[in-house]
Amino acid sequence: MRIVIVGGGVLGTMHAWHAVRRGHEVVHLEREAEARGASVRNFGLVWVSGRARGAELATALRARRLWEEIGAQVPGVGFRGNGSMTLVRTKAEWSVAEAAAGAPDAAERGWRLLDAAAVRTINPALRGEFLGGLHCAADGAVESRVALPALRAALQPSGRYTWLPGREARTVAEGSVRDDTGAVHAGDQVVLATGAALGGLVRELAGQLPVRRVWLQMAQTAPLGEPLTTSVADADSFRYYPAYDSGGLVDEQPQPPVAAEHKMQLLMVQRLDGGLTIGDTHAYAEPFPFDEVEAPYDHLVEVASALLGRPLPRIERRWNGVYAQCLDPAAVAYRAAVTPGVWLVTGPGGRGMTCSPAIAEQTAEELSW
Repeated sequence: MRIVIVGGGVLGTMHAWHAVRRGHEVVHLEREAEARGASVRNFGLVWVSGRARGAELATALRARRLWEEIGAQVPGVGFRGNGSMTLVRTKAEWSVAEAAAGAPDAAERGWRLLDAAAVRTINPALRGEFLGGLHCAADGAVESRVALPALRAALQPSGRYTWLPGREARTVAEGSVRDDTGAVHAGDQVVLATGAALGGLVRELAGQLPVRRVWLQMAQTAPLGEPLTTSVADADSFRYYPAYDSGGLVDEQPQPPVAAEHKMQLLMVQRLDGGLTIGDTHAYAEPFPFDEVEAPYDHLVEVASALLGRPLPRIERRWNGVYAQCLDPAAVAYRAAVTPGVWLVTGPGGRGMTCSPAIAEQTAEELSW
């Protein structure tokens, strides 16, 4: 079978990975010289801990196993099963973490509630003031800035993978894609994994989708100078992720105004070069800002420094990004045939880096690859 994939982000690349591994030929188009969307503007988290019970959690757990397998085959993706620590600083936050640690699926997620001393035994870089932390052994991380080129390089020796950057799909029909150079790429099936690009060709093919776009701000620091042995979150993540019952926290402990305005949580992941990726914010109303504002960064620096018990290293890079999020809370992603032989897969939201290996595997099984 010959499969044409449009979109060079992590979701498109994982579709290519599964297709080639199953013995098929792949032609892979990307409109940029290299993917520049949400797939490279993220934490690189493989984040099981906060996923909603049911299909979302099952997909995340499957994706976590796939990432570990892929990481063993392609060391360049930088996979490590470093786990995560969500730190709690108040009694209200502790109550949410305690309920999570006692949930029926706590063992499946690798959750356990630790006091401050046990937290520091696992992650000695956390020297700030906190009551304890919810440890998730199942979480991991990859290097999002370099993972996609590493995956493509691993596919090349098969002789069945063709990467065509700088090609924008202009027309799509059953069994073919015409790009903006005029070249026509024939295939038995076409997969559109166009990320947050929901207008233009996608709108022509699929109309109005049950998918929204989300805008965020993030940053990366200079090297910390010591290992941060787990990924780190603050308890505002309890408000954001569906795995937690945060009603009491919302009622008893309002967020600081800047965090509430920008719908913030702190996530912090150490890159292999020692720097820290920190974020993030969420904005849902378009048109999105074209500029970044400093107040959210000030808040992130303050919270991260408090948890580390030391000044956060200097911020060296700042960026914003946009991702597509399916509006159906029960759906992990939006997948549908938009014309015979042409499938659109989009909308994983902030789960894209985590779940893309399993989402693409599900596509492969549904399309009988």
